[in-house]
Amino acid sequence: MDPIQKNNEEISKILSGFLPKEKNLETQVPGLTLFRIDHSFVRVPLTYHPRIILMAQGKKRVFIGEDTYSYDPTQYLVLSVPIPLECDAVADVNKPILGFGIDVDPAEVAEILLLTKESKYTAENLPKGIYGASVTEEISDASLRLIQTLGSKADSLVLGKSIVREIIYRVLTGENGEALQALAHRNRKFFQISQILTRIHKEYDQNLDVSELAMACGMSVSTFHVCFKAVTNSSPLQYIKSVRLQKARSLMITEGTNAITAAERVGYESPSQFSREYKRYFGLSPAKDQTQQLLAVEN
Repeated sequence: MDPIQKNNEEISKILSGFLPKEKNLETQVPGLTLFRIDHSFVRVPLTYHPRIILMAQGKKRVFIGEDTYSYDPTQYLVLSVPIPLECDAVADVNKPILGFGIDVDPAEVAEILLLTKESKYTAENLPKGIYGASVTEEISDASLRLIQTLGSKADSLVLGKSIVREIIYRVLTGENGEALQALAHRNRKFFQISQILTRIHKEYDQNLDVSELAMACGMSVSTFHVCFKAVTNSSPLQYIKSVRLQKARSLMITEGTNAITAAERVGYESPSQFSREYKRYFGLSPAKDQTQQLLAVEN
């Protein structure tokens, strides 16, 4: 049997033990989250935050504009910045989707690169904030060892972080790794855009003026637009709108907030505009979407 396939089967067994039903589970290893999805689902809007995602079983796809990225037991996904996108998933009968995510910390990326001195990133290169790559035997082996540490509190606390660091190192120096390396270059455009994206996610309910955001990067508005779209495949205004709508949906579904209150809390002044944009983005009116999601939870 192929070594990677063998490792994935073992990882799936361990993850099934920790995740007997569908859920996300934060572990004792900092930045490591396990997930299980029991059923296939069609394209839905989501926001992915900076992380490396590895799959042991099943298949997922994300869609950004015209681009599609697939990840499965042979392909991992890397996001170096938070990106609103659409996602679907395929789970085989009696075989849930199983995998785990490792948070990406720019400071750790910079520290690893400083030690390796292997950066392929150049000032002229402005990579996208998302990419896929093939799982190598080294990454697969480290993934199995990482998941195995979860069986022991001491192992996970003592060994887990070092194995996470090993995986980040393999990803950084592997296929398309320059897209993650770009996070470490503080004086470059990619890093500046990533800082603005972080700000948008913190201040989405504020009046975010594109001209002011460009000024904060030390860029002209036109250069800022070009760089922003190169990294996120979205214009600044589209990105801000996506973040606000997804935050509003989360408030409505997880907290039971009504549409008018949710709209106000994410920065909309006009409830009617919020309703129009919400329906255009999610395909349902806020009230209908909230009702359907609550019924799904109850069932």
